[in-house]
Amino acid sequence: MRRSISTTEDGVQYRDLNGNGVLDPYEDPRLDAATRAADLLTRLSVEEKVGLMFNTVMAVGEVADHDTASPFGPETPRDLVVGRSINHFNVGHIPSAEHMARWQNAMQELAELTPHGIPITFGTDPRHGFAQNDGMAFAAGSFSQWPEPMGLAALNDPTVMSDFAETARREYVAVGLRAALHPQLDLASEPRWARQLQSFSSNSAVSSEYGALLIAGLQGGKLSSTSVACTAKHFPGGGAQEDGEDPHFPSGKAQIYPGGNFDEHLAPFRAAIAAGTSAIMPYYSLAKDLVIDGVEVEEVGFSYNKYLITSLLREQLGFDGVVLTDWQLVTDLEVFGLPFPAKAWGVEHLSPLERVEKLFDAGVDQLGGESCTELVLELLANGRLSQDRVDASVLRILRVKFELGLFDNPYVDVDAVSDVVGSAQFRDSGHRAQAESVTILKNDGLLPLRADTRVYVEGVKPEAVGGRVTLVDDRKDAEVALVRVSVPYEPRNEYFLDAMTHQGSLDFPEEDIARVRALAAELPVILDVYLERAGILTPFQGIASAITANFGASDAALLDALTATIPPRGRLPIELPRSMAAVENSRPDVPNDTEDPLYQFGAGLSLSTTRSESGMLT
Repeated sequence: MRRSISTTEDGVQYRDLNGNGVLDPYEDPRLDAATRAADLLTRLSVEEKVGLMFNTVMAVGEVADHDTASPFGPETPRDLVVGRSINHFNVGHIPSAEHMARWQNAMQELAELTPHGIPITFGTDPRHGFAQNDGMAFAAGSFSQWPEPMGLAALNDPTVMSDFAETARREYVAVGLRAALHPQLDLASEPRWARQLQSFSSNSAVSSEYGALLIAGLQGGKLSSTSVACTAKHFPGGGAQEDGEDPHFPSGKAQIYPGGNFDEHLAPFRAAIAAGTSAIMPYYSLAKDLVIDGVEVEEVGFSYNKYLITSLLREQLGFDGVVLTDWQLVTDLEVFGLPFPAKAWGVEHLSPLERVEKLFDAGVDQLGGESCTELVLELLANGRLSQDRVDASVLRILRVKFELGLFDNPYVDVDAVSDVVGSAQFRDSGHRAQAESVTILKNDGLLPLRADTRVYVEGVKPEAVGGRVTLVDDRKDAEVALVRVSVPYEPRNEYFLDAMTHQGSLDFPEEDIARVRALAAELPVILDVYLERAGILTPFQGIASAITANFGASDAALLDALTATIPPRGRLPIELPRSMAAVENSRPDVPNDTEDPLYQFGAGLSLSTTRSESGMLT
């Protein structure tokens, strides 16, 4: 049952969240967020304060089913919200937008059962693109579908970026998603790294500009009841991964800086702070042999690192928002039958209690992906964590909830969801951005295609063609072949998320190359490559008559681009290496550092140019 609106004698309407029949300052919508947060802080029990310092995973279940545990742990929503006083959650798969809205409303009703009725903040990883990795990003589903962030940067058009940000804000708010666990500001400086597609570019100026635009669009000039609070990640930059391995897994725990290029990776976070990002998330990684201003940086995960969090982020960069750790730094899990060890890199020898102590000593405010409130309570009880230290973090966290207007109304209008989420206008804008972000790398006069061009396709759904070209089933009847492929990876499944996190060599298997070669011996081939990572396209250079790259484009959007129905104008926001040897010999902290790249950063053709002409990102 929702807490009803009360009215004072002088006509002030408010939600009586603690049920005492009195308008307390934290319930007073006329007061500013800082005043309300300070008042509520004095009223909270230690258990309520500690609950605020956690932000964990919540599966979207059946509406109003608060007593079924999720696959991520034995606790139910009621256990977490009422039992542990946790009220920040990251949600994963959403059955539909309307279901999400109904479910979130029911969860907010559950939150009203807590002593002070603290509303829940629901957050999300990116979910407007094509990538599907349950721990990092989600395909669009009910939401409008756009290119991945790297594709938005490939457009080199701030207006489109701002349009996307406004669209994402409206769609998120409509279903109750009020925190974005993005933008991802890491530089795509290591071509093998699995997560580069959710970054903007290998270039720090591009990443800084587009990250700031996304923050501005999601948050507005300042946080309000129509805002989505952003978490910029992964401080101080996650792209310089040793061997390109990802730090979700033990093989990828380290970042290295052989080029001495730490400051360039930090630059987008300076821009995010200037843009007013609500929160910042440090990465899992530890830095090897990193020295900053004469200080040897401790080789522990970034969230555990007091120099990086307190000295650099807080004191030097002046950030006073929430520092939220990446997920699951303290406890080991088993998910869907696979191990998922704690990302306690450099502090594996510490107990979970000691890990929590070190995290808060480093300066973080909130623990991501954890629900071990008992460890924080133990640290408080034995004096290893001070009440003042807890209060400082809780005040920052509460201030954001008040700024978002959640204490005044955390509910969403279910009947309005379908008018906003996935609306025709938003889907059309996303489709246009997909097509325009397609990047023409090679064109031997095949493009643009005509409507009467007879095309044989592989990797394209025939129903998507829709008369844009003339589809034929037999390549002997075709004038041209269109083949869609994705950059390869090494299949792995040792840990949870391993199979979804594409890592390893960027070389295409010989059988894939032979298949395209055999096809090209019969007719000209247009090869379109989904650049999830910076694949080695060199073997195709002398085979395919045209090569295009996409960063998330449907079959229909690609065909609109190839026929110039929507003229493509993408430019590479990264470079494409010539060989794996060049990748292995490059410095992972230095963007665009491979020797003699096949395609340089900024490369791309318009459909009216020859092969020798290209536009460059500025």
